[in-house]
Amino acid sequence: MTLIGWIQIALYCAIVVALVKPLGWYMTRVFSGEKTFLSPILRPVEVVLYKLAGVDDRSEQDWLRYTVSMLLFHVGGFIILYALLRAQGFLPFNPQGMTAVAPDLSFNTAISFITNTNWQNYGGESTLSYLVQMLGLTHQNFLSAATGIVLAVVLIRGFARASTQNLGNFWVDVTRCTLYILLPICIPYALFLVWQGMPQTLGAYLDATTLEGGKQTIAVGPVASQVAIKMLGTNGGGFFNANAAHPFENPTALSNFIQMISIFALGAALTNVFGRMVGNQRQGWAVLAVMGVLFIAGVAVCYWAEASGTTGINALGLTGGNMEGKEVRFGIVTSALFAVITTAASCGAVNAMHDSFTALGGMIPMINMELGEIIVGGVGAGLYGMLIFVIISIFVAGLMVGRTPEYVGKKIESKEVKMAMLAILILPAMYLGFSAIACVLPSAVASIANAGPHGFSEILYLFTSSTANNGSAFGGITGNTFFYNTTGAVAMFVGRFLMIVPAMAIAGALAEKKLVAPSAGTFPTTGGLFVGLVVGVILIVGGLTFFPALALGPIVEHLAMTAGTLY
Repeated sequence: MTLIGWIQIALYCAIVVALVKPLGWYMTRVFSGEKTFLSPILRPVEVVLYKLAGVDDRSEQDWLRYTVSMLLFHVGGFIILYALLRAQGFLPFNPQGMTAVAPDLSFNTAISFITNTNWQNYGGESTLSYLVQMLGLTHQNFLSAATGIVLAVVLIRGFARASTQNLGNFWVDVTRCTLYILLPICIPYALFLVWQGMPQTLGAYLDATTLEGGKQTIAVGPVASQVAIKMLGTNGGGFFNANAAHPFENPTALSNFIQMISIFALGAALTNVFGRMVGNQRQGWAVLAVMGVLFIAGVAVCYWAEASGTTGINALGLTGGNMEGKEVRFGIVTSALFAVITTAASCGAVNAMHDSFTALGGMIPMINMELGEIIVGGVGAGLYGMLIFVIISIFVAGLMVGRTPEYVGKKIESKEVKMAMLAILILPAMYLGFSAIACVLPSAVASIANAGPHGFSEILYLFTSSTANNGSAFGGITGNTFFYNTTGAVAMFVGRFLMIVPAMAIAGALAEKKLVAPSAGTFPTTGGLFVGLVVGVILIVGGLTFFPALALGPIVEHLAMTAGTLY
């Protein structure tokens, strides 16, 4: 580890924190229906869209109607994307003549992109046409990101409102999120990426002659427009198979740094939206502090592990750390930082191969996902996941003092705690259940590239990434099989929507309650004690749930490495 490395990490954290208040202020105004500097331009467009869709932007929905609207919206998205994938051979903007995608892979990919997972069992440049990349994938990148944000806003409204069933209107919220937040940022962002050297063209792939006289086909396409929302919306699905390690998806150190910032920007700002809407910005800062403690701890361990290298590397007298699977233009520090960011934020983009990380370095991204990606998390999903852990923590605090717990003026009662536990338990059922099946199924085991604990980590990472809606791949496993396509799709669907429904039920229950004034017995939720309590509950829940699986994978692999055995 170096001083320059830590300065880069500190600079990154400082910029993200500096963006929290201005973005939080702007997003609060958007979701409160207040005027913004873009209103004169976008309000007429918004009104036309409502008229075409038959939506009354003054009407609101209760939690159940809001949830049903969201689910129907995604059923439609799934059908459209599946149809595009199956029919791409007959559709325009296909200069390379890509044929139809196989049924099971189309099913997996369609589920992947509507759930904001963007798991890719294919190589984008060798499988998909420009039309599918734009109309199918980029389109869903916007809509799935907008959905995550508006669902977090609904839970915030549940805390902020009192004695009501109204929680907003899904159609209005998702329209405003796309028009006022995602598009205005992505347009200049995409132009910046083009300036950095990223392709944005509908022209055919280029043929080049190498110095040895060989022929090479260079894939290009509408890359920048997809990468902008891929990072800002924490989608992660790459235009190219190598994702952000590909020089056309991540050309420079500056593009790499800006992409890392964009992954955290909106998710971190939503904590400020929470504080503003409940009338106390310190509440938002406390939630962000919990995220920050877990994030810094993860970065420190991952950076240390990669900088320390392995016993095999060190025995050769090579003290530069573990550079296997990393791009030289990024190095160890930004590769480790990117890995922690992308798995803390449910993004899934990668600028290095996690399969080539050291055992402990690869364990940190896995832990980030197993905790539910609540460390900033996917846009929106991270905040409502964190607030679910806050509810559990407040319940624990109430048990300690023998009184009904309260949080931001709302009593936390049995219904909220039951729904929170249901949401938390759904995730490990998918991670661990499907991993157990895959470990004893010969056809599934045949897909892994490594034996021993590393092979187990490959399987565990696949189902963890799928269920957590992250989409990053550990590598070293052939995922494009009927078993992994179908089970992965189920894990992605359950991880997204079966966690959302309990969160929405919590929002509905909270909104109907009256606000309770704080008293002498109210547990303070803006200080260090609260932050420590929530961090402790998260780590205890995670430790009890996932430690046995981690012990079979990265932990035993690290111990074997120190004894000279590599996998």
